[in-house]
Amino acid sequence: MIQVCHLYPDLLNLYGDRGNVLAFTARCRWRNLPVFVHQVRPGENVDFKEMDFLFLGGGSDREQGLMAEDLKSRTGELGEAIEEGLVVLAICGGYQLLGNYYLTGDGKVIPGLGLMNLYTQAGEKRMIGNVAVEINLDGKKYKLAGFENHAGKTYLNNVASLGRVLSGYGNNGEDGLEGARYKNVFCSYLHGPLLPKNPELTDYLISAALKRRGLSHLLEPLDDSLEASAKKAILHRMRID
Repeated sequence: MIQVCHLYPDLLNLYGDRGNVLAFTARCRWRNLPVFVHQVRPGENVDFKEMDFLFLGGGSDREQGLMAEDLKSRTGELGEAIEEGLVVLAICGGYQLLGNYYLTGDGKVIPGLGLMNLYTQAGEKRMIGNVAVEINLDGKKYKLAGFENHAGKTYLNNVASLGRVLSGYGNNGEDGLEGARYKNVFCSYLHGPLLPKNPELTDYLISAALKRRGLSHLLEPLDDSLEASAKKAILHRMRID
């Protein structure tokens, strides 16, 4: 049974982020891989080491502040699980929370978990629109499509990016990088949500979760013609063909 943890589903769920959990579980079930979703709210117990896939979505500055307080008590256990290979997808606010801190526009510092060596500070211009990113998964290049909407500008310190921006803003609109990656942790500003639009990444995360448990991670191919057509249309709109 693949154990999925959706952390703070009621508070961190901007722009359809919940769709990432739906896509992950659907592609497991279509392959007859049993999967169970744990929805974990503030104060509720969760054993991260027993989870196979952790999803952390985006939220407003206020909600991020509330979640940062709750996450403090979980940092040690979550960090150990990450070092052991827990597969994590963090979007926007969840991404920022895994870093060192977020400096808001009014000068308030929201402390992060410090699990990713990066920081975020509020910018004056909101970065909104469709975005395309080139990533490399096991030596193969893929184009991700998504939607970004964030004022926070994230800067990486000795941590790899998720990919290279082909169109859009990415982490900060300055260095051409998008997201961050450490072991099996994947961070991104791509909402939309990310996984339904990009089945290659979804399957990569499923494979990584199975591999961590010592299970066969060679996935049965699915008919992705509809997903491919939808992504092609979005990329064409951005003139990324």
